[in-house]
This record gives sequence, C-alpha cells and structure tokens, in this order.
Amino acid sequence: MSKDKSYDPLEGFRRMSEMCEKQLNGLLYMMTDNNEFVRLLKVGTESHARYMELLRKNQEFMAGVMNIPTKKDVANVAKLSLQTEEKIDILEEQIWNVQDNLSSLNRETLAMFQEIVTIATQMKMEVQKIGQEIAETHKLKEDFQELRQEIDTLNYLVKKGKEKDKEKELVISAAGSKDERG
Repeated sequence: MSKDKSYDPLEGFRRMSEMCEKQLNGLLYMMTDNNEFVRLLKVGTESHARYMELLRKNQEFMAGVMNIPTKKDVANVAKLSLQTEEKIDILEEQIWNVQDNLSSLNRETLAMFQEIVTIATQMKMEVQKIGQEIAETHKLKEDFQELRQEIDTLNYLVKKGKEKDKEKELVISAAGSKDERG
C-alpha cells in the first residue's frame, strides 16, 4: 500500500514566505551594515520628518480656516472630558456626603423637636399643677384669714370677759371694803 498524502496549498505558501523572509532579512542586514545607506536613510528620515511637520501645520491651518477639528482638538476634548468626568465623580461623592449629613441632621432635629415637645408638655402639666397649688394656697389664705378673724374675735371677747371679771372683782372688793368699814 502506498501512503496517501493530501496536497495542502497553504504548506507551499508557508515555505515560500519563509524563504522570502530570509532573503529580505539578509538584504536588510547587508544594507544596514553599509555606512552610506545609513547616512542616506538618516537624510531621508529627516526630510520625511520635516515634510510631515509641514503637512501637520498646513492641516491645522486648513482645519482652522474650514472650522474642522484636528487630532489635537479631539485629544484636548478627550482630556477635558476625562477631567470633567473626574470632577463630576468628586461632586457626586460630595453630594452623597451632604445628603448623608442632611439625613443625619434631620434625624437629630426630629429627635430634638420631639424632646422639646415632651419638655413643653411636662412644663404645661407643671404650670397646671402650680396653678392648682396657687388656687389651694389662696383658699388656705382665706381660711387662715377667717380663722384669724375668729381668733381676734375670741381674743377680744376673752379680753372683754376679763375686764368684766376685773370690774366685778373691783366692785366686789370695793363692796367688801365698804362692809369692812362700816
């Protein structure tokens, strides 16, 4: 039996590519080893760089005249866009912090108002108690004044009774001394 080999066209292409690559690498190596070629390449590169700079300046000038953005303008816009994004992120963080602070302040304020309402209610109850105590004090004062008047009246009556007793004693003692004299 014979070995069946299938024909692969890519295999031939790969071999041809490798041979061309080796030949070109050898040619480039020989050329770069030559000083005259290096100098010529340097002059060509410098002139190419000058022409590219001149072309860039002309493109910028024409773009400015025609009001078309250049690569530099697009790059500046992208840079500004990134800076703006960063600033927006910072502002978002600050807004979140402010919102958190406001919500905590609102909770604290609500708690403070609830405490004020509680204190005001307690004060109202205390004022009512004090009002009742004042009313009771006035009533006690009136009662004390009535008792004082009664005591003063009793004292007056007792004093009058003592004076009458003294008069009786004087009358009795005067009558007794008349009896003794007579």
